[in-house]
Amino acid sequence: MTTKIRGMKRSTRNFFIGAAFGLLIALTGNPATAAENSETTPGGVGLQAASWLVTIPYGAVKVAYALGGGIVGSLAWAVTGGNTTVAKAVWIPSITGDYIVRPENLTGEKPLQFVGGSSDKPTP
Repeated sequence: MTTKIRGMKRSTRNFFIGAAFGLLIALTGNPATAAENSETTPGGVGLQAASWLVTIPYGAVKVAYALGGGIVGSLAWAVTGGNTTVAKAVWIPSITGDYIVRPENLTGEKPLQFVGGSSDKPTP
């Protein structure tokens, strides 16, 4: 029985690692970004590598935060009888924001936003 539990833990961990890498590859495959960051200097390559390495744990935490916000927002919507204003107050900050750390974030040129913006227009 212990072997089954260890196997399940390992397969779950591998699933999340694979999902994080898949998300990372899917979201960074933007041709405009590739053309924009065509520096081949050692510093530019180092910043790109560092941003990839930092994105892996950061992206996993951000995805978990967004999923948690989606669940809590859905529960808030259900408890308030379908009030979307209350749900959006949870959904928008938790689901929006940056999921990828870019080299500009590491150099301080652009701030990294873990929590996204709030909704300016409440829904009736």
